[in-house]
Amino acid sequence: MNKVLNGMALLALAGLSACGGGGGSSGSGSGGGAAAEYEITLRADKVVLPVNVAGVGPGKGVYSPYTTVLYVQATVAGQPIPGGVDIFGCNVSGGLNSGSLYYLDGNPDHEIQVDDGQGGKISVPGAYRSITLGSNAGGNSFHFHAGNQVGTSRVTCAVTDPRDKQQKSASIDITVGGPTGKVASIEAIAAYKSLGSQGNLNNVPTASAIQVQVRDDSNQPVSAGGGANLQVGIVSGAGSLGATLLSSQNRTSVAWVSTVNGVGTFSLSSGQNEGVILLEIKADRFDNDVTNGLQDPVVSYLAVPVSNGAVTAPTIDPVVLVDVATPDAANGIPYAYALSAKGGVAPYTWVSLGGLPNGLSLSSSGVISGTPSVTLPGAYNVSFRVTDNRGTSLTGNATIKVDVTPGIDPLLQPPLAINLSGCGSDVNAACAITIANPTAPFPEFFYQRVLSVSGPGTGLASWAVIQNPSWVTMDPLGILFVRSSDATTSPALMDCTSDAFFIRATRGGQTTMRKVKFVIGSGAGVCKF
Repeated sequence: MNKVLNGMALLALAGLSACGGGGGSSGSGSGGGAAAEYEITLRADKVVLPVNVAGVGPGKGVYSPYTTVLYVQATVAGQPIPGGVDIFGCNVSGGLNSGSLYYLDGNPDHEIQVDDGQGGKISVPGAYRSITLGSNAGGNSFHFHAGNQVGTSRVTCAVTDPRDKQQKSASIDITVGGPTGKVASIEAIAAYKSLGSQGNLNNVPTASAIQVQVRDDSNQPVSAGGGANLQVGIVSGAGSLGATLLSSQNRTSVAWVSTVNGVGTFSLSSGQNEGVILLEIKADRFDNDVTNGLQDPVVSYLAVPVSNGAVTAPTIDPVVLVDVATPDAANGIPYAYALSAKGGVAPYTWVSLGGLPNGLSLSSSGVISGTPSVTLPGAYNVSFRVTDNRGTSLTGNATIKVDVTPGIDPLLQPPLAINLSGCGSDVNAACAITIANPTAPFPEFFYQRVLSVSGPGTGLASWAVIQNPSWVTMDPLGILFVRSSDATTSPALMDCTSDAFFIRATRGGQTTMRKVKFVIGSGAGVCKF
C-alpha cells in the first residue's frame, strides 16, 4: 500500500505543480507562494441516537433509528483533494462500548458470516473500530451504529497530505441514549444454585456469594449514591430457619447493600433445615436509597434451595415436598411464596400444571408471585411439578385462597403504613417519639408502646427494628420497649435525643419501614446508650 500511496503522491505533486504554473505550490496561483494546507471536515446526519437495548442491526433510512451516516471531506485551496484508495482513516477514538463503525457499501469484504439459526450461514455487515476509505470528489461516507450502552462516542478521521506527510484530522461526538438513574429492574444471581444445610455430610456448600444487578429504564447500571440502594431480606421458606445474610453488617436477616457500577454483592449462609430460602430484594425508584424508607419500591425474589443430596453420595433420598402451606392472598395485594423440596439432587426446576389464580405465576425456581386479580374470591387448587438435577420428577398440589374486601376496590387500597401519631408524610425525616424521663426507682423497662399498621392484609403484622440503639427492643408482635441503662443509679437516658433508627412491619404480602427517633425529656442532649 506504501507503493500505491507513494505513486499517488508523485501524481498529486505533478498535477498540483502543473496547476500552479511555473513551479508554484498548490493553491498559490503564482510562483514562490506558500503551499495551501489540506483541510478536513467531518459531519453526521444525527449526533444523538437512542440506546440499542434490543441489539437491532444497522441499516439505512427512516427505519434504522440506531444508525447515522457520517461524511468526511478534504480540500486544498478550496478544491477537493485528488481521488484514490485508502485516503481517509477513521476510527472510534472514544466510547467504543457505545457503538461501532460500518461501511454498509455492499462490498463482501466488509461483511461477515454468521449462523442463520437453521444450520446455515448468512452475510451481515461487519462492525469495525477503525476503517479506511477512498476519496471520490474529495470525500466519502460511512456509518455509526449505536450499541446497548449509554455514552458518548468520538469518531475521528484523518487524511495525510502527500506533499509533506502531515496529517489533518477532524472529530465528532455522537451521544447514545441517556441514563435515567431510576431503578427499573433487579436481577439476582447466586454463585451456587443450591446450598446444603449446616453440618451436612456430603460437603455441599453452605454459603454462596450473591450478586444483584440493578438497571434503569434504559437497561443501564444504577450505582448507589449517598446511601445503600438495595435492601435484602430473608422472608420465608422451609429452609430459612437459621439462615443469615453475610455483609458488612455481619450476620443478619435484613441487609443493606450498595451497588458499584450497578452490581451489589452479599452472601447467604444456610440454616439447619432443607427446603427453600426465599430472599426479597428491594430498591427504591424514588431516590435510589433504601436507608430512608421505601417510597416507590421495585421488588425481586430469589429462591435458593437447600438440599444435602449430592451426585456422588452413596445413596440419594427421593425428592419430597416440604411444608406446602401457601398463605392466603388478597386481590390487588402483591403476593410471594416459595415452594420447597428436599432429597434428590438440587437444584430443582418447577413448572405450573395449572390452577393458579389470575395475576400469579410460578417461576422455574419455585416462587409463586404476582398480584392476584380474580373476579370470584375463593380457594384455587394449584398443581405443579418439581424436577431435580437428575431428572427425577414429583407432582404436587396446593390451595391458594384469594380474598376480596367487600365494598372496597382492592386495586385502590392504600399501601401498608405504620400508625404513628404526629408523623408527617416525609419519610426522609425521622418521626419523633416523645417520652418522659424515667423516675426513681428506675425500672428495667420504663417505656413500652404497642404499634399497629393500616392497609392491606388482616391480623397482626410482624415487626422488627433496624440500626436501633442497644436500649431499644421490639417484640415480634409490635411492642416497642425502651430499657433503662441503669436500674439503680441515675440513668443516662434522660433529657436526650437518640440517633435515628428504623421500624419495619410486614403484613398482607407488603413491607413498610419508618424512620424514627426517641426524644426523652427535654431532648437537649444526645442519648449515649
